[in-house]
Amino acid sequence: ALARELSALEDERVRAQVAVDDLDRDIARMEKDVEQVRARKEKDEARLAAGSGPARELEALQHELVSLNRRQSDLEDSELELMEQRETAQSVLDGVEQRLAEARDKRAATEQRRDESLAEIAKEEEFKRTSRQPLADDLPADLVTLYDRIRADTGLGAALLTAGRCGGCRLELSGADLARIRKADPDDVVRCEECRRIMVRTNESGL
Repeated sequence: ALARELSALEDERVRAQVAVDDLDRDIARMEKDVEQVRARKEKDEARLAAGSGPARELEALQHELVSLNRRQSDLEDSELELMEQRETAQSVLDGVEQRLAEARDKRAATEQRRDESLAEIAKEEEFKRTSRQPLADDLPADLVTLYDRIRADTGLGAALLTAGRCGGCRLELSGADLARIRKADPDDVVRCEECRRIMVRTNESGL
């Protein structure tokens, strides 16, 4: 679940970053246009201040300056709007990156808990394995082999027979099966006809 969440957040972060980068490019292009207008204005103002040239040309320069001022104002307004959009986009990006960092921290903590749990399981497994060996050594080798084979196939090698019901498959034994088990010697290995697990008989087996 955390891996899916991180993947979705990373996709969201990429989209947010692209939005910021696009606005940065638009702002840079707008700033370049503003600088070009400013440079043209400075050139025209210098020519107008020199007062050289025909009156018609000086009048044209005045009209061009009015147009350039209006153009500069429009560009600066557009640039300001883009900068506000960029601030909003950056805020979105910061929020996504914060959530991404929190999800990564949560994943790291979860992985640590998982590793600690696996270590405890491995420790317990080793303890049970070493504790099992002396018990297995006291049992007939063929019985241990049979048990291990059934356990490898089904996950459970033996089950209690309780009130006429197999504890492995949870099915109730038929009357014929119960009669067969009653006749078996206490040391005989009896198995469930359905799941083939070894059935352990006790006073509560219903025999």
